[in-house]
Amino acid sequence: MIRSIRPRRKRDSTIALINVVFLMLIFFLIAGTVAVPLDPDLQLVDTSELDGREPPDALVMHSDGSLSFRGTEIEPEAYMQGREPGPVRIVPDREALGARLVEVTGTLRRLGATSVFVVTQKALE
Repeated sequence: MIRSIRPRRKRDSTIALINVVFLMLIFFLIAGTVAVPLDPDLQLVDTSELDGREPPDALVMHSDGSLSFRGTEIEPEAYMQGREPGPVRIVPDREALGARLVEVTGTLRRLGATSVFVVTQKALE
């Protein structure tokens, strides 16, 4: 009687892969905690009491949706008239409607603004 030889199954290599991934995880956990912490005596600057001031070349959008430039009320068409095509900055009020902001940025783009940057406040928390 002829005996059939079964081919041996190869061992699965996923165990080695799991070990490598685990070692990488441990390495990055340790490497991430090696960073030097801030000096405990350091006092960071507090800017919460400073008055915000818009950039001098930016349009300001008030809460009612009106626009002003350097303190005078203005429309997007008048603002773009006489300006060379280029980027435009707009500083919206926190209470301004998003739909109005989208409308104004679209108008500015149609009138020649290559891009419209919305200037916002970034705070450390």
